[in-house]
Amino acid sequence: MALWRGAATSVAVLTLAACSGAIVPPSANAPARSQPARPQVQPEQPERAARPQPATPVAAVPTTAPPADSVNARTQGVVAGIAVAKLEIGDAQARRALLAFRISCPSVQRRTDASGLTRGSDWAPACAAAANWPDSDAPGFFRRNFETVQIGTGAAHATGYFEPEIRGSREKRPGYEVPVYRRPPDLIDVDLGQFNDALKGKRIRGRVDRSSFVPYYDRTQIEEGALAGRGLEIAWAADPVEFFFLQIQGSGRLLLPDGSVMRIGYDNQNGRDYTGIGKLLIDRGEIPRGQGSMQGIMAYLRADPVKGQAAMRENKSFVFFRELTGAGPLGSLGLPVTGRATVAADPAFVPLGAPVFLSLDRAEAAGIWVAQDTGGAIKGANRFDTFWGAGADARAIAGGMSGRGTAFLLLPIGTLARLAEATPGGGTTPRR
Repeated sequence: MALWRGAATSVAVLTLAACSGAIVPPSANAPARSQPARPQVQPEQPERAARPQPATPVAAVPTTAPPADSVNARTQGVVAGIAVAKLEIGDAQARRALLAFRISCPSVQRRTDASGLTRGSDWAPACAAAANWPDSDAPGFFRRNFETVQIGTGAAHATGYFEPEIRGSREKRPGYEVPVYRRPPDLIDVDLGQFNDALKGKRIRGRVDRSSFVPYYDRTQIEEGALAGRGLEIAWAADPVEFFFLQIQGSGRLLLPDGSVMRIGYDNQNGRDYTGIGKLLIDRGEIPRGQGSMQGIMAYLRADPVKGQAAMRENKSFVFFRELTGAGPLGSLGLPVTGRATVAADPAFVPLGAPVFLSLDRAEAAGIWVAQDTGGAIKGANRFDTFWGAGADARAIAGGMSGRGTAFLLLPIGTLARLAEATPGGGTTPRR
């Protein structure tokens, strides 16, 4: 979804088993303090999922099964995809994607590509062209400046996320009693690679308790008052269920009592693994398999507030926020994301800033997107989370989004030939 610095995950991913790659120490026994009962409120928006628009995805390029131990796109295997000229690129979506690509250009040129596919200089010609390319011919920009590659089998799974709008207040008042916390000063982020080379890339978060480093408070401990009285509240939400889902998204808008809007964004997380409660509820038979969307899960949580709170607390992950006063929401590149154009991806398999073409069995999510974000549950090749913006339509689409099909990554022309030269035996398939 995440996001917002890698924190946001798709609402539809609630139905999946999701966890971070972090090493987390055993649970700490932190003291808990009681908190007044919260008033029950009505849903803030109609709970509806958008009706799926079925489509037939194009076939992936036949290739051998990727190695089971693949760590990035290069080791997963790269083959040539369909010619860009053969992709069905819509005008409106291409314009949004071109705008998003322009925003990403400074970052994609200076960022180290963890996928192993590109160098910063590879993007210079496309970025130079994007700066002055007419929006009226946005599809032509992608056709003239890119070639497609397929990572591994190309079998894609796309979910959706959005920027929630929920009721909130800057001050605690009757009906607004769910605290929205900023990052606590005692939350410590540790790079384990500084202590052991075998742990490079691994991080943990926790706090110091006397002379020991222990896990940070989990969701239950925080909700029962572990952070109360420390002046960490930046706002107060009206509805605990809505706020739970806003945490999963990692960013959102608080609709204040005076009619103004306060935008909040991800400002770190407590270090606990994310647990998709939808899968837990489905596995237990408490939610039918066909009702694992955001809307179905919300209905379950509201039907019995006591059971609902217990279910939410099984996700020990807790997100902290800061107020956003500039452009936003921000993706993991630290840049504004664009509704219906930004997609979250795993940077080990997709260069952040790169365009991606999704051909899915859900027509509304098919087309050109730009990888500008990451998510805690968005891991592996061809796994994507589509961003739909804010509002009721975005909520309805993202809440029930789960599309499958084929993904083609768009890279600057000439990248595939360079990769083939650098790979013993070539390792590419002719473009169809």
